[in-house]
Amino acid sequence: MSNIASLLQASLQPASRKQAEQQLHALASQQGFLAHLLTLILDRSYDHSTRLAGGIYLKNISKLRWEEDDAPLPEADKAALRSQLVPAMIALSDPTDKAIRTQIAESVALIAELDFPAKWTDLIDQLILSLSKTDYSINVGVLQTAHSIFNQWRAQVRSDELFTEINFVLSRFMQPFLDLSNQTATILLSSPAPSNIAIVTQAQIILVDIFYDFTCQDLPPGIEDAHDSFFAPQTGLFQRFMSWDPAELRSDPDETQPSLPAQLKTKIFEIGELYIKLFPDQLSRSPAVEGFVQSVWELIGSNKLPGVADDSLVSQSLRFISTAIRSGYYKSLFSSRDTIASLVQGVIIPNIGLRDHEMEQFEDEPLEFIRLDLAFGGSASEVATRRQAAADVLQALVSSGYQTEATEIVGTWITSGLQQYNSNPAQNWKAKDSAIYLLTAVATEASTTQHGVTSTNALVDVVKFFSEHVYQDLQAPAGSIHEILYVDAIRFLLTFRNQLTRDQLLSVLPLLVRHLNADHYVTYTYAAITIDRILSIKKGTQLLFSQADINDFAADLLNALLNKIEAAGPPEKVAENDHLMKCAMRIIVTARQTLTPVYQQVLQRLVTILGVIAKNPSNPNFDQYIFESISALLRFVVGGTPSTLPTFEQTLFGPFTFILQQDIDQYIPYVFQILAQMLEAHSSGVPSEYRSLLPFLLTPTCWQQKGSIPGLVKLLKAFLARDAAEMVKTGQITAVLAVIQQRLIPSKINDGWGFELLQGVVQHVPPAQLKQYFKAVVMTLLTRMQTSKTDKYVYLFSHFLLFTMAVNVDGLGPDYVISAIEEIQTQLWSQVLVNFIIPQVPKMPHKDRKVAAVGLIRMLTQSRIMLTPPSTQSWHPAFISVIKLFSEPQYLAKSKDEEQSTGITEIDFEEQTAGYQAAYSRLAAADGAPVDPVAYVRNPQDFLGQALVKADPRVRGLLATGDEKVVQPFVQALVASGYAIQ
Repeated sequence: MSNIASLLQASLQPASRKQAEQQLHALASQQGFLAHLLTLILDRSYDHSTRLAGGIYLKNISKLRWEEDDAPLPEADKAALRSQLVPAMIALSDPTDKAIRTQIAESVALIAELDFPAKWTDLIDQLILSLSKTDYSINVGVLQTAHSIFNQWRAQVRSDELFTEINFVLSRFMQPFLDLSNQTATILLSSPAPSNIAIVTQAQIILVDIFYDFTCQDLPPGIEDAHDSFFAPQTGLFQRFMSWDPAELRSDPDETQPSLPAQLKTKIFEIGELYIKLFPDQLSRSPAVEGFVQSVWELIGSNKLPGVADDSLVSQSLRFISTAIRSGYYKSLFSSRDTIASLVQGVIIPNIGLRDHEMEQFEDEPLEFIRLDLAFGGSASEVATRRQAAADVLQALVSSGYQTEATEIVGTWITSGLQQYNSNPAQNWKAKDSAIYLLTAVATEASTTQHGVTSTNALVDVVKFFSEHVYQDLQAPAGSIHEILYVDAIRFLLTFRNQLTRDQLLSVLPLLVRHLNADHYVTYTYAAITIDRILSIKKGTQLLFSQADINDFAADLLNALLNKIEAAGPPEKVAENDHLMKCAMRIIVTARQTLTPVYQQVLQRLVTILGVIAKNPSNPNFDQYIFESISALLRFVVGGTPSTLPTFEQTLFGPFTFILQQDIDQYIPYVFQILAQMLEAHSSGVPSEYRSLLPFLLTPTCWQQKGSIPGLVKLLKAFLARDAAEMVKTGQITAVLAVIQQRLIPSKINDGWGFELLQGVVQHVPPAQLKQYFKAVVMTLLTRMQTSKTDKYVYLFSHFLLFTMAVNVDGLGPDYVISAIEEIQTQLWSQVLVNFIIPQVPKMPHKDRKVAAVGLIRMLTQSRIMLTPPSTQSWHPAFISVIKLFSEPQYLAKSKDEEQSTGITEIDFEEQTAGYQAAYSRLAAADGAPVDPVAYVRNPQDFLGQALVKADPRVRGLLATGDEKVVQPFVQALVASGYAIQ
């Protein structure tokens, strides 16, 4: 216990964190560790920070190690912890333990996601038995835990497994839930208010959350039967809570956090929105929607809730209105012109303008301002602010049959705002800001965050508005208009980039370059975001802009971006604005060889920035983009001018060595990928700088971090391709095989990387020298098949055997593989072929189909073992699997996407990024063009015909006895094509 406590304390200190975490990681797999850890968390004699660190560490174990292969947790410990967690959470009822209890509740949810209900059948019963008739502190803890388990259903795809779990929960939890809901609501709605009103209201809020959980996939009979008690006008709990506003829970007008009643009403509106989407017929049983709409008007009409604390309630109530309009079920409520005019005047206009706290955020928290502003990509689920929610109501009207009325009514407000601005631009800039925002909303019929507006309102001329009212602000000299209007102009361009022609976009790019040099954070960041998005536009599968389009100003663009990044100061400030780094990456990817004249300066600046942020890695997105930038610069400059490679190596080896020596684990996966990329750029041989690194790469420590494994595999494959003979000579090949057999193949997470590295071994290590190890390798593969087979593993195993038989390496052929398996057990090969390989062939994706076909053809026509009884019994099933590949063209035809793939530019970098907990952050630019391992075969069907002509006469004998309906017609077709095989 004392050891664990001291290690937890040490993990809180930057200087000792890494060593403490490594020791805790080693201890965690020891019998009894989990029980000791939980005991420490509950023991109030320990410092609160130590207990909280223990709670966080327990949560991380639950998240990252619960099903780990490499250092598994003892099953007995896991079972004991499952039985102790709920009582532990109940024991943490003291208010000072709230943060610790939250960690325990999250641990329950994480473990339940993996083990419930199969291994944790009594979890729900534990929760129900823990509920109290009187102690709401306990109830809040129990309900939080239950909600953390049930909440996961919201994002899951409907399946039999999911509904089995939901029904299991409902069969036990529904009645206690309904009883507690009624009891809690009765307490709150009675007079006088209870003394513990705050904690009881917290319980009511979580009960409403659980109501949502229970109905997010389907309508349970228990809730359907109780519909009126929740939804009935005036008497239903939800409707009664809409007007509930106890004086005891009212917050200060300057408070920024929502009050408990506001939180409760927000959750109820979420349920109303859900019901409109999923169960509209259920709502039609009573005028529930009408009651909700009336509540919206009473709550927020004419700006009745102006405070920041009420933003969530206002936004959610407006989202409810948007959903009701879009559903089409309530046309009678919204169809009249007067109603639309009232909605615009009373609900939309009061919420569309910039508010004082947003202006403060614009100045003091610019990144948060940008984050919220960008969050709204056109779907209601992305609404983050009041003005976005108000805009979404307007877009709902436009897209739901009220386009003409809404456009005309809003048009008068837009005109009025522009006139007000023109009368006094310096004073009335907010009027123009609101007008532009309204125009953007009414002009948008459909949009996405990634692509901007994809469909516009035919009654609005977006390009004309841009020319008459926006372009002038884009051109305005610095300081001549309010800073917000510069941002509005850039955002308008960002939003409607797809509505402008290629030439129009090219004409405004220089203006955006100018704004990159602006002084204001939001302005230059929006310019960077817009440049990135414009350069990412595609027409079909092709990028709209190429290096020729930005040739003249690419270097200036990069210079402006890097200046802003470099000027930020301390590491965390440098790394905070990943929008700038992403734009720099996009410039490099688009400009390609255009940057060759300035590549040394650009590379040195990137390395300098990397040196700064390496002192305190804080933003995984920024890290991804800077390494992607280095990798892309390397790819395109060296690809066009190979003589530049030594400069890259001289510049990068120093920083990369520092990263490896300092064990900066966030960056190591990237370093390995770029080292591999540079080594791959050497056509032959391995320079001494790389060779001296190889012993380090083969140490067990290197392979402990999961995120490093793909890069390490890529790097070792580059070594094997250029230096296999030397690796055999020095005995390093045995270390490579040890990594494969001991660390990669046994792991369900990393087995794919094990097979990829094994492919590199069989391709490049001479078969005669590999022979002494190959049987042991196959034994490892078969042992894993026997002990922990998965569908993925069967596919990888089958593909590897076919790959080894397919590659054109002297001395490596079908019988090399088959004889190794037969040495282990006679006739084992036939079992492997019939039970694993043949069933996998039809499932193979296109990238592996050619390898599968060539491997099978070589086996059928070149293996002497396959022509020897009783192996001949499996010859016909294998041949039929080849026929099926050829008779169903889709198996060998490239998909449309594969045909049109454009390499690096095909990667969506936004999907690439992930947090430091991600298993692997791949560098798209470091991936070279796919290499065909069987390039010596141009057409597999011709290859089959030629192989059959040259084959042993026994093959023709087998063909003659083949299935009359399948084999004979196929053989006759080959003969008709000119192959003399009969």
